[in-house]
Amino acid sequence: MIKIENVNKYFGSKKAVDDISFEVNCGEVLGFIGPNGAGKSTTMRIITGFLPPSSGKIEINGTNMLINPIAAKKQIGYLPENAPLYANKTVLEFLSFIAEIRGFKGKEKKRRIDKVVAQCFLDPVLHQSIDTLSKGYTHRTCFAQSILHDPEVLILDEPTDGLDPNQKREVRNLIKEMGKSKAIIISTHILEEVEAVTSRVVLINEGKKEFDGTPATFKKLSKTGNLEEVFAKLTGNEE
Repeated sequence: MIKIENVNKYFGSKKAVDDISFEVNCGEVLGFIGPNGAGKSTTMRIITGFLPPSSGKIEINGTNMLINPIAAKKQIGYLPENAPLYANKTVLEFLSFIAEIRGFKGKEKKRRIDKVVAQCFLDPVLHQSIDTLSKGYTHRTCFAQSILHDPEVLILDEPTDGLDPNQKREVRNLIKEMGKSKAIIISTHILEEVEAVTSRVVLINEGKKEFDGTPATFKKLSKTGNLEEVFAKLTGNEE
């Protein structure tokens, strides 16, 4: 379970995250949406412990991120936006490195690498240097490292960014399947992904939470059921 309570984040005098609270339980896929600059990535970095909040509380399966960050982070798989990679390593070398720093060795290390390679369809580029990969394969390599340790909590920032339509469908299906037994947050600017993958939606604008409910309820905020219209209405961008 992911639980954040009254989280605020200031950068100087600018309030990037404004008193946000919500929970994500096991079996839920939460779509975290909002316009550019709304505070989505900042909030996700706070949830993962990458950034400290100015105030507020974050718990991962009951473990307080601020009090016991190592134990909390062990339970998280994180796919950041524009995730850094070791460009001179092959995909296999990179995943092997990730497995080792996660504490896996021998047969268990091989089993876990084989599993994420299959899940993320990385076989064609397994022995290819990361700096020669397409954007889609690079992103899938990042996704693979985030799920290699089979975490109970997944934080995915733009998980289908750069993928072609077939790859998007494959990754969405994978997220939906994993969402049956994990607590997952996906940040996305693709509104069709909200309908395709999520069981709940949180929309933030200018750092504030403006909506928290099901995709069906979100759609009902527009008479036509148009997601773009609802998004524009809640973010103050109606024409």
